[in-house]
Amino acid sequence: MRVVLVDDHEMVLEGLKAMLARFAGRVRVVGEAGSATDALPVVSALSPDVVLCDVRLREASGLDLCRRLTERDAECRVLLLSVYDDEQYLYQALRAGAAGYLLKRVSGEELVRSLERVRAGETVVDATLAGRVATSAARLDSGEYWPGARLGLSQRESEVLGLIVAGLSNRAIATRLVIGDETVKSHTRAIYRKLGVSDRAGAVAVALREGLFR
Repeated sequence: MRVVLVDDHEMVLEGLKAMLARFAGRVRVVGEAGSATDALPVVSALSPDVVLCDVRLREASGLDLCRRLTERDAECRVLLLSVYDDEQYLYQALRAGAAGYLLKRVSGEELVRSLERVRAGETVVDATLAGRVATSAARLDSGEYWPGARLGLSQRESEVLGLIVAGLSNRAIATRLVIGDETVKSHTRAIYRKLGVSDRAGAVAVALREGLFR
């Protein structure tokens, strides 16, 4: 299986190549790129079986690159890697035409197996996220919504907001939800934007006013 890697961090690229080198009989890295701009001609010239791409890139995001690649060639298979374990990013990836969405904590064997499934035409989703999406779908189908859904918050954003209301710091929230500090900050920024506030106090005020948490 021929794979092109796209990531704007050299250390990550080298790490992925070292990881995949252990599976030389199943996968071969035929090209790499450090930006969306560089990736387009590389993918066009090499026509790989799968493009393994980070969601975050310096210029256009991995989501933008995925959209451009799949619009240009509907047969192009793009597997996105991300640190974001939020179902909203998964939805965005699938809308962009991605054939899969995995978290960067994936093991080498899991990654190669996922690449093989993507090449075979399957859609691959990180197991943790898939379970959360299934639970959310069941709740929505039964008429149940998580706190904040009507304000546009994702389930994970609602969880973060609930912990903010409870007075937990970003570090404590990261520990409680088993996610990184930067992920908490990203969720917090999204919460502020969706609630139309600029700080924690404003977010707490809206949450209490709307009766989101009792």
